Amino acid sequence: MNDFSTCMNKALEQAAQALFLSSPNPRVGCVIIDREGQIIGQGFTQQAGGPHAEVMALRDASAKGNDVQGTTAYVTLEPCSHHGRTGPCCDALVAAGIGKVVGALTDPNPQVAGRGFDRLRAAGVEVEVGPGAAESRELNIGFFSRMIRGTPWVRMKAASSLDGVTALHNGNSQWITSAEARVDGHAWRARACTILTGIGTMLADNPRLNVRDVSTPRQPRIAVVDSKLDIPLDAHVLKAPSGCLIYTCSTKQSKIEQLQALGATIIAMPNPHGKVDLAAMLRDLAQRGTNELHVEAGFKLNGSLIREGLVDEFLFYQAPKLLGTGAMGIASFGPLNELSEGLQLEFHDVERLGPDLRIVARVQGRDKF
Repeated sequence: MNDFSTCMNKALEQAAQALFLSSPNPRVGCVIIDREGQIIGQGFTQQAGGPHAEVMALRDASAKGNDVQGTTAYVTLEPCSHHGRTGPCCDALVAAGIGKVVGALTDPNPQVAGRGFDRLRAAGVEVEVGPGAAESRELNIGFFSRMIRGTPWVRMKAASSLDGVTALHNGNSQWITSAEARVDGHAWRARACTILTGIGTMLADNPRLNVRDVSTPRQPRIAVVDSKLDIPLDAHVLKAPSGCLIYTCSTKQSKIEQLQALGATIIAMPNPHGKVDLAAMLRDLAQRGTNELHVEAGFKLNGSLIREGLVDEFLFYQAPKLLGTGAMGIASFGPLNELSEGLQLEFHDVERLGPDLRIVARVQGRDKF
């Protein structure tokens, strides 16, 4: 296994195992290859505060009795060079006697940003950068967004009929799509750092917005846009194990104190029009470590996010049925006067799930940062 691409693909397979696990840290994998081209150690980044991929791979090699002196480590992101909750991975690789490091791409974190590769070279370790860059960036698009743009990667999810209906006129929406689609939707929840919803959805459905249909070591945090603090004190999201953030314009101190007593974090973030400043909210979520923001909301908040140009990607589940007029749609925005005013998307992925379609569509150019 001496081919660079093949070895890096093995490291990327390791990185994918951190999909639900490593947030807010990036999903990183590492494999250590001996002179005969055999994998003698491998690993991926653990939960925040736990070992990174390089350390896990070194531990794996040691546990198997393998000598890593002079071997090559393939890593899907530049080894860190700073002291965070763990020590620098580049120092661990040097101390172990690794002879060469092949890194997929440079870490966009300003605390690293090439310093890891520089420290390796300064210690006499050969460094090569390049193979697997696109795949690693895609796996960590939320982390790159937070580090480069200062905002999360915003993914809006909706389940609808082919004519775009998300609920009937009476609010009935369970279930438009199939069990297969719902399980897949929970997997997308699981990879997110934070799930965002609005007060309309809270009052109509009192959702839990947790991950239930797939196994996950970590539940995402919940964020609610609630301008007037109308959220009921018995709302399920107030019991979210990773916490609940409520963005508001309200100054009702008694309600604030009641919600805080239940563990919620209340964040005043008004815009000049008496609504929550959504752009400022995204910046705040990024500062709180949100890489991927998963939106499950109603047509009003969806429409506001689209109008303000804050959505990067759409996750659509479409059932092969028509539900007619008078029902609720995905998002309320417009009316538009010209076709050119529409939001231009690009299909990123289309897959059949049971009887339904899953469509991942990106706003044109949003991943170019």
